Amino acid sequence: MNLYNLLLEREKTSNPIRVCLIGAGKFGTMYLSQASRTPGIIISTIVDLNPSQAKQACIRSGIGETNITDNTISAISSENVDLVIDATGSPEAGITNALACCEHGKDIIMVNVEADALAGPLLAEKARQSNIVYSLAYGDQPALICEQVDWARTCGLDVIAAGKGTKYLEGYHYVTPDEVWQHYGITAEQADAGGMNPKMFNSFLDGTKSAIEMAAVSNATNLTPSPRGLTFPPVGVRDLPLILRPEEEGGHLHHKGQVEVISSEERDGRHVFGDLRWGVYVVFKSPSEYVTSCFAEYGLQTDPSGQYSALWKPFHLIGLELGISVASVALRREPTGQACGFIGDVVATAKKNLQAGEILDGEGGFTVYGKLLPANDSLASGGLPIGLANNIKLKNSIQKNDQITWNDVDIDNNNPAVKVRKEMEFMFTDKTLHNTAA
Repeated sequence: MNLYNLLLEREKTSNPIRVCLIGAGKFGTMYLSQASRTPGIIISTIVDLNPSQAKQACIRSGIGETNITDNTISAISSENVDLVIDATGSPEAGITNALACCEHGKDIIMVNVEADALAGPLLAEKARQSNIVYSLAYGDQPALICEQVDWARTCGLDVIAAGKGTKYLEGYHYVTPDEVWQHYGITAEQADAGGMNPKMFNSFLDGTKSAIEMAAVSNATNLTPSPRGLTFPPVGVRDLPLILRPEEEGGHLHHKGQVEVISSEERDGRHVFGDLRWGVYVVFKSPSEYVTSCFAEYGLQTDPSGQYSALWKPFHLIGLELGISVASVALRREPTGQACGFIGDVVATAKKNLQAGEILDGEGGFTVYGKLLPANDSLASGGLPIGLANNIKLKNSIQKNDQITWNDVDIDNNNPAVKVRKEMEFMFTDKTLHNTAA
């Protein structure tokens, strides 16, 4: 709890943390707005394929002039960079940048949760072997959930469930970019004026982004997904300990120790009282009668048994909070969330009946959504990860809601992201299963 004092020390000794930001979009710009107010760091380089966008980000955030380039590898390898932030949102770019950081000895904060869901367990291991830190990004929901899980476990409490809130209604899995703005309550013209990408925002609605984020949480905490995927139960914060209990105890969970996303809307469209649409939570259980009595004495919200309770945070501030990761990684050598195994995976699933020869368009698009599964189930079925289901051709016809497999697509095995993903699958699969799935 002394990160600020450590930053002040770096400021006093004229030894700032030199940060390279890759991707000057919304998340990156929000971080830049706070970086200029934080002692002990400097933004040494901003990388963006559109340098004019990076310049506008500097103006909006008020950080002043800094080095701007579109050459990512040159920036990562620079002697003027200590730590890299990947805020690109591209799985392939994120994997390439993480591997470059391993090669050049630069710590990396992965805002790019798409890359982490695709290959985070392998990237984290390669980072450890290279003696660098690979970290999820504080301010984004996965890292905040990891923090709450760590808090509960460090207190000696049994973690029953953890996750986030979102807006979800029946049929959202099949929403396309053409329909997205009506669900957000704005016009296409308003969205265009605000620079809002319909495909990206659609991934929030159709459940893909939630699945990706929960895969990152699962891999970092060893909390496992339900084999039926995310079910988005409508739950208010006061009912977290009641609803997010195992089914055999009258709750909704498939099992104890599960990741789940809750909805801010009832299935009939009514708003959930005390919703957690923008926040995160952890549900925990008392390990003894004495602790149960303590829950009652100190006013915790519990289920009727008094054993289950919850902690929640009603918001996340994405880039505004990212400085916590920068300081933790650079000064303590501690990630704010990091994959420790391959526990959850996100498999491309058909939004509609698809015909052989169709081109998949990836996260938030017209053809597929991402379904969260236990990694063992995904590996056993040869599921195609959502991060690779973009701009590739189907070899087989697929029915609506069916999962797409490696064997269903014309995959480019020379693609670096494909190579890394298959290397990771090999790490976590016995050879017999690997040969069947791949």
